Amino acid sequence: MSGAGTGAADAAAVGADAEAETAVETYTTSVVGGTGFTGGELLRLLAGHPAFEVVQATSRSADNMTVGRSHPNLRDLDLRFSDPDDLESVDVLFSATPHGVSMGRVDEYFDVADTVVDLSADFRLPEAAMYDEWYDGHASPEYLERAEYALPELNRENLPGADLIAGGGCNATATILGLKPLVDAGVLGPETGEVVVDVKVGSSEGGAGGGAASSHPERSGVVRPYAPTGHRHEAEIEAYLGLSVSFTVHAVDMVRGASATCHVFPDEPVSKADLWTGYRGAYADEPFMRIVSGGGGVYRYPEPKSVAGTNHGEVGFELDPGNRRVVVFSAIDNMTKGSAGQAVHAANVALGLPETAGLEFGGLHPVGSP
Repeated sequence: MSGAGTGAADAAAVGADAEAETAVETYTTSVVGGTGFTGGELLRLLAGHPAFEVVQATSRSADNMTVGRSHPNLRDLDLRFSDPDDLESVDVLFSATPHGVSMGRVDEYFDVADTVVDLSADFRLPEAAMYDEWYDGHASPEYLERAEYALPELNRENLPGADLIAGGGCNATATILGLKPLVDAGVLGPETGEVVVDVKVGSSEGGAGGGAASSHPERSGVVRPYAPTGHRHEAEIEAYLGLSVSFTVHAVDMVRGASATCHVFPDEPVSKADLWTGYRGAYADEPFMRIVSGGGGVYRYPEPKSVAGTNHGEVGFELDPGNRRVVVFSAIDNMTKGSAGQAVHAANVALGLPETAGLEFGGLHPVGSP
């Protein structure tokens, strides 16, 4: 009897050790600005994340109301919004507030959190002078050097251990993902090649309070140029790729998604083999990037519909040798890869978690308007 008991105890000890080895460290998180579309997307991803425990979501307009009241897909989440002036201490604070809020509260954020992930434009540019040029200046410029750009495909090596993470703009993200392999391959550079970018975006980019232009009767059926020139996301492309691009954005009849078509005119001829080598070299090992370039079937090139609700990005290209032009296509879900998913991905890298944690959803097919 004593031998059997010892064996059972040993087996239990081994099992406990194995369980301890596989246990995932849990980080408490909060979402400031939780009633917006991006805030809801963050809550969706964080609620399903194996290493994050959501303990607070804030909203002035919905204080003490359930999260499910604003986000019906989260009705099972046992959480109520609280006042943003009463922040709880957490390991990671995600801020999904409008531009200008985080830069004014960043000291307060760091008083209650070890890591701050901001999804607005407040810290995504590296220099105060760029905010003077593209925005309305910056209230906390001393934090800009500390911030790390969130897009792991671009900035992975600098994210581990980062305590201030700045989410990229969705239109800039789509464009950067499309053009980065050409920059890495030397096809494009500050003095090499011309780039014209046309981006089509869904109505969710305007946020939950998007105004009259985002109302259904006004938005339905349109292909509306809303930023023909001078879009602020050009600043990110220039800052992180070193490229000056001619950039135009259209609002289209779509809820989720950003689709960038980049017309690239390299100084030197480029072959199809060169393009495949460059794009495979850039993205073969990336967990969320897919190359979709002229294959068979209906979905022969990147489409937002194919990545709706996911953290995946699709890129593709075609060669136009007669015009010495390369046409690059890229598609993302602006709410996920272009915002909340990118933020969670970056936080995973910063904290040493598996990169794909909480982001495994592969999308649906068929679906309606994304």
